[in-house]
Amino acid sequence: MRIITPKSGRWHSAGRLISVHAAAMRRWVMAGCLTAVLVSAYLTCDAHAFEIKDDMGRHITVTKPFKRIISLYPGHTENLFSLGLNVEIIGVSPDENYPAEAAGKPVFSYHDDLEKFLAVRPDLVLVRPMIDRAYGKLLTGLEKNGVTVISLQPGAIEDIYMYWQTLGELTGKTAQARQMVAHFKAALEVIRSGVRDITPKKRVYFEAIHDRMKTFSPDSMAIFALESAGGVNIAADAAPVHGTNIAFYGKERIISHAADMDVYLAQSGPMNHVTVDMIQNEPGFSVIKAVQNHQIYLIDEDLVSRPTLRLLDGIRTIAGILYPNARIK
Repeated sequence: MRIITPKSGRWHSAGRLISVHAAAMRRWVMAGCLTAVLVSAYLTCDAHAFEIKDDMGRHITVTKPFKRIISLYPGHTENLFSLGLNVEIIGVSPDENYPAEAAGKPVFSYHDDLEKFLAVRPDLVLVRPMIDRAYGKLLTGLEKNGVTVISLQPGAIEDIYMYWQTLGELTGKTAQARQMVAHFKAALEVIRSGVRDITPKKRVYFEAIHDRMKTFSPDSMAIFALESAGGVNIAADAAPVHGTNIAFYGKERIISHAADMDVYLAQSGPMNHVTVDMIQNEPGFSVIKAVQNHQIYLIDEDLVSRPTLRLLDGIRTIAGILYPNARIK
């Protein structure tokens, strides 16, 4: 959360204190820009412009809403549609599967030539740091030709709220972004209230990648979904790998929880091509209580690994798995 203190003319962000010019501060307040926020960074604003710092350290001055947007990450695309930006989206990644309208958009890949992007005259290309690091030549070429590139990847839930509002600020959809946040928080509280009084709580191992025996880091979206659904993360001691939301755990540590594991949950999708039979028949897993009781479940990774409103669907799905008799709306 960012708080502005007019007396001191300073801006609080992620535990830091950033000075803001007093005149710009007055313009900001007069322009009604107090709703402006940014993922893991800061934003300064006057009546016509604001500056952001993206997750790769770029400082971008935005003077007007972006109107010709190419999204190279399905999570960005889904959120842009949620903000009502069907017309403004002029290109999407090859991996789009939601909403249905995304399938009708021209497809762009970070493997494509620079000229293909420039031919459609985008004013913004949205990526995430993984793409940024791997395909820097393409993105640098876009920037040299006047195309704004912004890299965003929210992590914890508060980052997601700020990320949605940042997308709103970038596209002139601030009211819609606030509505997204409000809707999510209200629906989340309804789900939580439905499982809050259930005891005992189910103890769950949440698999991220089966063949590497990886789980999710404790502050990941997937674990947030699990805990919001009333589950207890049995691998709370897992350490993230290189700042990602994935954590090594290993078969020995998984089996060490054999007697206490009520449910074995695994994401299913491009990151984890797994089946219930694969988990059921994994050598050594026969000692696990959840395996013995056939309490193995798969959940679509899109519902637990993307920073979109469908995270609510993931939470509801997990709650239904853990507590089938609970009344979850």
